[in-house]
Amino acid sequence: MSRRWLFADQLGPHFLDERKQPVLLIESKAVFRRRVYHRQKAHLILSALRHRAAELGDQAIFLRGETYGQALKQVREPLEVCHPTSRRALEFVRNLDGVTVLPARGYVTSLADFADWADGRRGALRMEAFYRFAREHHGVLMDGREPVGGRWSFDTENREPPPKHGRIGIPTPSMPKEDDIDAEVRADLDRWAREGIRFAGRDGPRRFPATTTEASSRLRHFLRHRLAAFGRYEDAMLSTDPWLAHSVLSSSLNLGLLDPLVAVRGAERAYRQGAPLAAVEGFVRQVMGWRDYIWHTYWYFEKGWRDSNALGARSSLPDWWRDLDANSVDARCLQDVLTGVRDRGWVHHIPRLMVLGNYALQRGWRPSELAEWFHTRFVDGYEWVMTGNVVGMSQYADLGRMTTKPYVAGGAYINRVSDYCGGCRYDPRQRLGEDACPFTAGYWAFLAGNRGRIPANARMARALKQLARLGDLDAVVTQEGRRGSDPP
Repeated sequence: MSRRWLFADQLGPHFLDERKQPVLLIESKAVFRRRVYHRQKAHLILSALRHRAAELGDQAIFLRGETYGQALKQVREPLEVCHPTSRRALEFVRNLDGVTVLPARGYVTSLADFADWADGRRGALRMEAFYRFAREHHGVLMDGREPVGGRWSFDTENREPPPKHGRIGIPTPSMPKEDDIDAEVRADLDRWAREGIRFAGRDGPRRFPATTTEASSRLRHFLRHRLAAFGRYEDAMLSTDPWLAHSVLSSSLNLGLLDPLVAVRGAERAYRQGAPLAAVEGFVRQVMGWRDYIWHTYWYFEKGWRDSNALGARSSLPDWWRDLDANSVDARCLQDVLTGVRDRGWVHHIPRLMVLGNYALQRGWRPSELAEWFHTRFVDGYEWVMTGNVVGMSQYADLGRMTTKPYVAGGAYINRVSDYCGGCRYDPRQRLGEDACPFTAGYWAFLAGNRGRIPANARMARALKQLARLGDLDAVVTQEGRRGSDPP
C-alpha cells in the first residue's frame, strides 16, 4: 500500500481509504515566509496539522522542515496524494517522481461531473443552474424529481434585517478548548516572529476547530441550536453579534476536517425532523451549491482568470487595510468589520462582500491584490476560495462570468441590513459634504467611472439611468477622488 501524503487542508478521515493506511504529513516553514498570514490562521493550520499527526501516531510520518522538497528527500517509499487545492501545488506534485495524484476529495460534486455539466451548457455558468444540477444528481432535498417545497431556492425569505434589540436569542457557536499542542504552536509562532516571519492581525484564543472531533461537535451544535434561525438572518449584520446564526464551519470544511456531504445530509435530516425549510435550503445552498461552484470554476476556467481586471482597477491596497488598522477608520461599518478580521480572522459572507469587497470595488483596488489579502487574512481563505469569491463575484473583474452585476451598493443597503448607521458619524442618505457616507458617495463615483465598462443589462439599467439625474455628480466624483484610498 502506498503512503498517503496529506496536505494541511486534507486532514479528515475521508481523505483516507483505510483506517490504518500509512500517512505522510509535512509542515513547511517556508509557507509562512512567502506570505503574511493572519496570526490566528497560521495557528489554526499548524494546530490542525499537529493534532492530526498526534491522532495518527505511528500510522503517520510527520516531518517538519523548511520546504516540502527538503522534507520529501527523507521519504523513500511510493506516495499518493489527493488532488491538491491550488494550481501551484498540483504542478508541484505532478512533477515529483514516485507520486501518484488521486482524484480530488472534500467536495460534494466531482471535478469530472462538473466538467460534464459545464461542457454541455451554452453561455455563462451560473451557480443557480449548477446548484439545481447538484441537488438532482445527489438527491438532496428532493421529493422524487421535484425539490421539496416546490422551489429550488428560498433565498427571498432569508433577508430579514437584524432585530432592533441587538441579539437573535440563540446559543453562540460551540468553542474549542486549547491544549498542549496549541501552546506549542503559539510558542513556535512567537519564536518565528522574533526570527523575522511576519504575521498580521492579533493573536487570540483558537476559535475554530482543529480536529474532526471538534468540527463534528460544532456541526451538531449548529444543527440542533442555530440552524432554525440561520435563514432569517443569513444576510444581516449586527455589531453586537458577529456570529449571528452562521454555522462557522467554513474553516473546518476548507481544512478538510469535515466532509461537506456529511454537513448537507445532517441539515437534510434536520428538515425531515422539523427544521424550517428556508433555513435548511439556505445552508445546503452555501455548502454544496456555492462552495462547490467556487471550487469547480477555479479549475474549469483558465489559469489567467485570477488576474482578470476588466474594470481597470489600478490602485494598490493601502497600508491601513493590509495591516488591519481598524482604529484609523471612522465609518462604523468598515471599522467594525475590519476589527473582526483583525481580532478573529473571520467575518461572515455579507460583511466580506458588501462592506470589504464593496469598498475595495468603489476605490479601484487591484482585484488580484485583494484576493491575496482575503486568502491570507481569513482563517478559511485559500486561493481557490478567493479567486471566484473576490475576482469573479465581489470585484466583477471578469465582467460577469459568474454574476450578472457588480456587488456594489451605497449606505442605504448597509443601513437596511445592519445596525451600523445609527451610531456613525456619516449619514447614509448624504453623498456630498462632511457628513457624506463614503459608501453612498463611493457608489455613485464608481458608477460614473465605470459606466462605459459595465455591460448593459436589466439589473444595472435603473442605477445607470439615475446618474444622469444627479446634478452634483461631478462634485461627488471630485470629492471621492480626493478621499482616494485614505481610511474613511
